[in-house]
Amino acid sequence: MAAATTAAPQASRPLYIAMHAADNVAIVANDGGLPAGTAFPCGLVLKEAIPQGHKVALADLREGDAVIRYNVVIGYALRDLPRGSWINERVIRMPEAPGLENLPVSTRVAPLPPLEGYTFEGYRNADGSVGTRNILGITTTVQCVEGVVEFAVRRIKEELLPKYPNVDDVVGLEHTYGCGVAIDAPDAGIPIRTIRNIALNPNFGGEVMIVSLGCEKLQPARLIGAGTIPIQKAGEPDVVCLQDEQHVGFAAMIDSIMVTAEKHLARLNARRRETCPASDLVVGVQCGGSDAFSGVTANPAVGFATDLLVRAGATVMFSEVTEVRDGIDQLTARAATPEVAEALVRQMAWYDRYLEQGQVDRSANTTPGNKKGGLSNIVEKAMGSIVKSGTGPIHGVSGPGEKVTQKGLIYAATPAGDFVCGTLQLAAGMNLHVFTTGRGTPYGLAEVPVVKVSTRNDLARRWHDLMDVNAGRIATGEATIEEVGWELFHTLLAVASGKKSWAEHWKIRNALVLFNPAPVT
Repeated sequence: MAAATTAAPQASRPLYIAMHAADNVAIVANDGGLPAGTAFPCGLVLKEAIPQGHKVALADLREGDAVIRYNVVIGYALRDLPRGSWINERVIRMPEAPGLENLPVSTRVAPLPPLEGYTFEGYRNADGSVGTRNILGITTTVQCVEGVVEFAVRRIKEELLPKYPNVDDVVGLEHTYGCGVAIDAPDAGIPIRTIRNIALNPNFGGEVMIVSLGCEKLQPARLIGAGTIPIQKAGEPDVVCLQDEQHVGFAAMIDSIMVTAEKHLARLNARRRETCPASDLVVGVQCGGSDAFSGVTANPAVGFATDLLVRAGATVMFSEVTEVRDGIDQLTARAATPEVAEALVRQMAWYDRYLEQGQVDRSANTTPGNKKGGLSNIVEKAMGSIVKSGTGPIHGVSGPGEKVTQKGLIYAATPAGDFVCGTLQLAAGMNLHVFTTGRGTPYGLAEVPVVKVSTRNDLARRWHDLMDVNAGRIATGEATIEEVGWELFHTLLAVASGKKSWAEHWKIRNALVLFNPAPVT
């Protein structure tokens, strides 16, 4: 990353940031942007006012010329653009998606040196996984029961949870699935395995409790399957079916849920935190409300922390197909094996077909907020998103809703929508979540602690009690990527050990959103 000026308070001098020596655009870093006529020490003069995070032409661009950021072509000029012009989505054309053939395979595979001696205080599970929280998760088979479960959860928290102080929370795992779906259609298995694997998330301690309606298509037997979800003890009513004849009236339903929940609470309450190596962490990294600073500050810092976690033996998942699709060559080059590269290409190709069926392409990803924050298109956004994955080899690939079973850096394929991605990473087994934002979003999950990283000082200032780490200091030279990366790494170990993130403090809990590419009947 190259800056036009040395580190200085933003109010004292104009500042732009270029990502590579070959770039012919850079972003304006000053809070509030800069007015027309602003002159930089290098002789660059702004032809027009440019908002913070938006691009300025560093050289004269003729119609059709490539616009380059991150040393990548992010677009082509739609007209002549003199040096100092504002470069935004209205004046450039997006490139075509790169092909999925003849890609570099395993050409940039350099193992990272080990990092030893780091631990956290977690909850060990019988299956070998480790939780960062001790939560009773109540799984639902159909959305119809959500209102009843929500009522029961309130009662459980008020009347039962105080008796079990070692249990952190009780969460109803509600979702919009289970009835009116083509349950045997191609790809219908994605939401089913997502619900099943969320029930097995390490933060639930192996205590599986299911509430069913009775007439839904997703029957408990199909969700549980042969050996897929272990029943704790023979004869124990882990499945509460609301349509059972024993339930006469609403109160009877609630009583059944509470009686069943108390047995699980008692077992969870016997658990204690114990010292675990950092290798037991399963971290999902994601970005939302992204801006042009995401790829400059927060995501590179997360990438540095990703490398530290992988060096410590942990599992780190990065996701969001449309936000890595334009950098597929970067990913296949980092694939640990040719088989991993092939799996990456399969996931990209599958999602290309999925978008084609909906008669849209990857350009539908970029939001009005992304563009207001300086991201002109999905190509530029993807280049800043990929850096969350760090620099090391990619060790494996998992499909949507699949459980990750190996250590190292994993590509867990998901759509890019925040809530869908978070839900699928929960199913993959994450016990800790990192979320970067530039525009700002109060995203949080009830099932796993979420650590929020701000891309800009101004956002960190305004949302001081929502952001856990401020990476905006990188843009102003107050901190380096490495310093913020280490800060995030230590923050993650502390939160994994029980320290509350801001999202947990305020109990910010977004809904689970299943990815269901199959038809709804």
